[in-house]
Amino acid sequence: MNDTRIERDSMGELEVPNSALYGAQTQRAVNNFPISGQSMPAAFIRAVARIKLAAAEVNRDLGLLDEQRAQAIIAAAQRLIDGEHADQFPIDVFQTGSGTSTNMNVNEVIAHLASQDDLAVGPNDHVNMGQSSNDVIPTAIHLAAALEAKDRLLPALEHLKAAIEQKAGELDDVVKTGRTHLMDAMPVRMSQELGGWASQIASAVERFENGQSRLSRLAQGGTAVGTGINAHPEFASRMAEALSTQSGLALRPNDSFFASLASQDAAVELSGHLRTYACAVMKISNDLRWMNSGPLAGLGEIELEALQPGSSIMPGKVNPVIPEAATQAAAQVIGLDSAITVAGQSGNFQLNVMLPLIANNLLTSITLMSNVSRLLADRAIATFKVRHDNVEGPLSRNPILVTALNSVIGYNAAAAIAKKAYQDGRPILDVAEEETDLGRDELERLLDPAQLTRGGVPD
Repeated sequence: MNDTRIERDSMGELEVPNSALYGAQTQRAVNNFPISGQSMPAAFIRAVARIKLAAAEVNRDLGLLDEQRAQAIIAAAQRLIDGEHADQFPIDVFQTGSGTSTNMNVNEVIAHLASQDDLAVGPNDHVNMGQSSNDVIPTAIHLAAALEAKDRLLPALEHLKAAIEQKAGELDDVVKTGRTHLMDAMPVRMSQELGGWASQIASAVERFENGQSRLSRLAQGGTAVGTGINAHPEFASRMAEALSTQSGLALRPNDSFFASLASQDAAVELSGHLRTYACAVMKISNDLRWMNSGPLAGLGEIELEALQPGSSIMPGKVNPVIPEAATQAAAQVIGLDSAITVAGQSGNFQLNVMLPLIANNLLTSITLMSNVSRLLADRAIATFKVRHDNVEGPLSRNPILVTALNSVIGYNAAAAIAKKAYQDGRPILDVAEEETDLGRDELERLLDPAQLTRGGVPD
């Protein structure tokens, strides 16, 4: 039994698997780009399908597409939006720079699903009516990224921020040794330390929300070079309205289609915000790893939840696997951003020619940061326990507490007390009592670690 069929396009005939819902143009791309084995993200395919659904509605309402074909395209596109036939989009990420191959892949699958014995639906003439790959793919990048940011990324960040704030509230009475340069410094409350993390997350949320307004400006309607050739004069505005209704986003045509086709500045901006957030994730994760280090020979201030054996040779070893996974994801996002930055520079005259790379890297970064945010919240922040003995012991012996005496006895005298306390391995309180004329009660008040976390000059 023959497992292929013959499909035709403008270049001639080609064998296509019988099981394929796509046609010759998709198969040519499959043959031409055996590069990574990685296909375009599902969120991106759904965004292209959303565009095809909206275009069928708009072209029908403009009287350009008959009702029967429009309904067939709408139904077929909705099936793709719902996640059906995900295996029918095999084209490699590293393909033609405009993304034409993926646009035609979606056109061909929809046309195949929409066609009936008595109804021929063409991938170019009907599904792609009023469109070009050159405006569909940039629009899909904005649409997919905006939806993923709204539905996945921002909720994940809010979840992490809430988990940190909840834990900070529980630990407000825990005072620990602060560290600068990884060396002992003045005390801080653990709630203050975690509050710094929460503030980083809040700033990231603010940046992502601000960037949504740029993603809302669509290329759709610019067609091949930005002039709108072959598109109805109302097509752009109607498409933005239809996609807004579909997605719940406030979308509009960009003021310049030439900018939309030739540049990817909004995507580069979003990638930059993802890189910045990845830096925050790296910092938080590494703080957790340091605080958890040990449990005997490290800081051992906290105990992260034990999730899996940590060694194939050392029994009983448990590692901070969630923070480690998060730092790797953060490093990947930083690398993906570098590639997006290079791709963003590749707008040659009227078209950027690294659009598939931008789409893939941007959506991958959103996925990575969304997922690790929830993991950090649920399997690291919410579940770690404070090892109070390991926090309180070093705090009581911390010679840097003498900083609180600067305004009373002067910097140099305080430095001499700190050095002596450190050399003798004695509490700063005992040495200060010997080396000053201050009474013990007064020294206990001045050197109270909890009071020192409130800042200011001691009374």
